[in-house]
Amino acid sequence: MRLSEADRFANDAAVYVHIPFCSAVCPYCDFAVVAGQDELVDRYVAAVRAEIERSEPWRPLDAVYFGGGTPSHIDPLLLGSILQSLETRHGIAYDAEISLEANPEDFDNDRARRLRSAGFNRVSFGAQSFDAAVLAGLGRRHGPRQIEESVEAAASAGFDNQSVDLIFGTPGESDESWQRSLQRAVATGVPHVSCYALTVERGTPLGRAVRGGALAPDPDVQAERYETAVTILDSSGLERYEVSNWARPGHECHYNLVVWAQGQFEAYGNGAHGFRDGVRYRNHRRVDAYVDRIETGRSPRAGLEPIRGWDAELDRLFVGLRRSVGVSPGPGTEALLASADGRSLVHAGIIGMEEGCLRVRNPLVTDAVHRSVLGLTPLSS
Repeated sequence: MRLSEADRFANDAAVYVHIPFCSAVCPYCDFAVVAGQDELVDRYVAAVRAEIERSEPWRPLDAVYFGGGTPSHIDPLLLGSILQSLETRHGIAYDAEISLEANPEDFDNDRARRLRSAGFNRVSFGAQSFDAAVLAGLGRRHGPRQIEESVEAAASAGFDNQSVDLIFGTPGESDESWQRSLQRAVATGVPHVSCYALTVERGTPLGRAVRGGALAPDPDVQAERYETAVTILDSSGLERYEVSNWARPGHECHYNLVVWAQGQFEAYGNGAHGFRDGVRYRNHRRVDAYVDRIETGRSPRAGLEPIRGWDAELDRLFVGLRRSVGVSPGPGTEALLASADGRSLVHAGIIGMEEGCLRVRNPLVTDAVHRSVLGLTPLSS
């Protein structure tokens, strides 16, 4: 994908819908999720539909992403009803990507067919690993074979666009285990694979365990695991198009491409974040607070942040430099390359101008580049 092609996604309209319900909350999870509260599902879906119906009409959506939580945990008919509300309020383009996250343990042939009938055409499986011991350490409720069965069920139902998410760096994971997970993910034939380093978040069971003396992920080991992913996935014909994402051409996640191009996206549900007309916003995180505000006719917004002028330029760099194609020149790239941090990054071979755009040459240190971007000030005129 060329930079000009990637930037065109900024013109597309996207929507994120948050489904917070899970059968269990994983010990490393810091998302706005709940378990054991399925009695709230019907009220929550009604609240999401009401939020959609009260929102300002937009234009036909090019990408819709149901994240969580575990969207596949609830009845496909309820998910389909949310899609119907989106269609009524905004419209959905005939060729739109309509994606949902799913867990292998609740994805069978029947559910796959029902989700496909509801309108979904892309599914992203939270596989995390193909090693049973690693899955147990991550608190996952599925086994390696269930991942493959879920992919097969999705393919049989007509999902020709699938993704498998993997997590690397779990204490106890070996080099060989990680290699096998990558190889088995590729062997499923899915056209998209995401790889994320296990992170320790405050307030999670994993965070408390590490503070209590449990082993934490080793950054050096995680760096080696990332390089292993690059080697195996690149050699399999998948192309890295973002720090953590690989895909066969034409199977990149459309919703994410909109976000990384600094495009606009609406967001619905508890804890959801959106960006419209130069303003970023977020909804209340707690499910009960979100539902109560909708049911009593109040706004679910918990915060608004205008992104304009110099802030918009820094935002363009922050999201755009995640992409393999990088970002086009502008005031922000000039300021970064002229700064002390920028010169050091160039000297170290971490960033550089290639084919007229600024790229991160070593994606392992993208976070360091982001820190340098956030500290930039405009060059004197």
